[in-house]
Amino acid sequence: MTAKGSTFKTCGCRDEHGNKYGKNCPKLRRSDGRWSKTHGSWKYQLELPPTAAGTRRAPLRRAGFATQDAAQEQMDRAKELLAIAGDDLLVQIQIADLIVATLQKTRVLPEPEQVRKKIRTGQDLGRSITVGEYLEEWLAGRKNLREGTLRSYASHIRLYLKPILGPIMLDRLRVGHVDSVFEAIDELNERIVQARESGDLKLRAMVKGRRVVGPATKQRIRATLRSALNKAIQQRLIEVNVAALVELPSGKPPKALVWTDERITAWEDDFAAHIEKMNARRKHMSKLEPHKRIGERINRLDAYIGAPRPSRVMVWTPALTKKFLARARGHRLYAQYHLIAFRGLRRGESCGLRWVDLDLNNGTAAIRWQITQIGPETFQGKPKTDAGEATISLDTATIKELRAHRARQNAERLAAGDAWTESGFVFTTPTGEPINPADVTEQFEQLSMEAGLPPIRLHDLRHGAATFLLAAGYDMKVVQETLRLSSITIAADTYTSLLPQLAKQSAEDAAAIILNADQPTPKRHRTTLAALPGQAQTGAEAGRKGSRQTGARDRKASLPVETRARDQAISRA
Repeated sequence: MTAKGSTFKTCGCRDEHGNKYGKNCPKLRRSDGRWSKTHGSWKYQLELPPTAAGTRRAPLRRAGFATQDAAQEQMDRAKELLAIAGDDLLVQIQIADLIVATLQKTRVLPEPEQVRKKIRTGQDLGRSITVGEYLEEWLAGRKNLREGTLRSYASHIRLYLKPILGPIMLDRLRVGHVDSVFEAIDELNERIVQARESGDLKLRAMVKGRRVVGPATKQRIRATLRSALNKAIQQRLIEVNVAALVELPSGKPPKALVWTDERITAWEDDFAAHIEKMNARRKHMSKLEPHKRIGERINRLDAYIGAPRPSRVMVWTPALTKKFLARARGHRLYAQYHLIAFRGLRRGESCGLRWVDLDLNNGTAAIRWQITQIGPETFQGKPKTDAGEATISLDTATIKELRAHRARQNAERLAAGDAWTESGFVFTTPTGEPINPADVTEQFEQLSMEAGLPPIRLHDLRHGAATFLLAAGYDMKVVQETLRLSSITIAADTYTSLLPQLAKQSAEDAAAIILNADQPTPKRHRTTLAALPGQAQTGAEAGRKGSRQTGARDRKASLPVETRARDQAISRA
């Protein structure tokens, strides 16, 4: 069907009765019959297909064009849209509906190419959805996600994706738009760093609870958008997943490094240089903006946290861990730090631990809940992964500290009186409410600095628990099970750095195999090797395992062997 239409000139002049002349105004033409160049504007009128009910539809009329060519160009575009339907009356009606609705909403005709794409992919021509609307719709449809994953998706959408991409039409989303999301994140990171370094209490309050978004988190934000757009492709709303085309820095976690004496010495120099640099910067800023009352010296804890370190993931040796625990003893959260260091709990898992899930008589703890923090908000939910939800064994030292903590909590309950909240959590505020994970981290950083230790993250206490197991001679499978990781690959990728003394011992063990090749294998080594067919062991490792088996009957049956070895490693330090 070829739509019929015409262009003509019109104006707003009225006759003596107040009626508009329209295209019959005598001023529209000059005396020679040609159109006036100064009076009126151009308009077009185009016949449209009938409505879905079969009734005649009013013609499409658009006015206000400065030239006849401009009016003709838009009318030709409308004809092109109608021609897309061919002889299909139903599609003709849908395109006509789309033309009318789009002009009313945006005063611009739809893009013919977009209409062709929707018809080709079977999409509803009448449906027009923004990225923000689609992301909310997609999230609401995710029924089988773990609560923690759902909250993570929701925070990515609310904090990073919707503010930038929300108003954009889904079918017009481009790679450049997604790039803008991560450019905005980089700007946010700069504001967070500047606020923490400025000393301005108002600025610091604005970013409280907000962390710098690192490469790994950027990858997760991109993964959220990519998953949503994959669903949009399945629904034939779009054809290309532009999130997959965005280039980002690798989100692979850095290898853990141990704080050796050499690294500590180098860090102390870096720490002093960082303080000097930040004090000079603050002094300069205080002169430029005296009204903000910026102090000329950086807070020592801020400098301690912000000073460069060899790797983002650093691990204390057993001796350094023991030094921290000695400083933390007496703190009301000591048992929490002890539990993380000895059994490798995540921060949120330790905050979410309930007394009902502890069996101190049998020495077990059921990890069933966690408290996570996103910005200033906290949420209670299941552990991070299915593997994370498990029952772990507790060593005698940890059981002792948890009993002492329960006595301390009972004393706080009596002191609080009516102000006490019976939440059931093991680690609480002085009035019984669930403890804020950010407060646990802040106290840990303060205690670490007071102990004179090189800095690590609270999560690195968990890494330390894994490293001590490796130092005690246990393999990655034991690390995976102890830390409740979803796969042994994660354990291998994360915990390949060994303690210096373990690395040296492995070199000595390897050399001993060659140097002692002509000597008979000790009986206890033969026994251990025979018990583990197909698994190569060094002589020292086999000896250690053999000695543990020999002395097992002298130990409590409820105490796991890997817990004893780790406990001994810290105690010997």
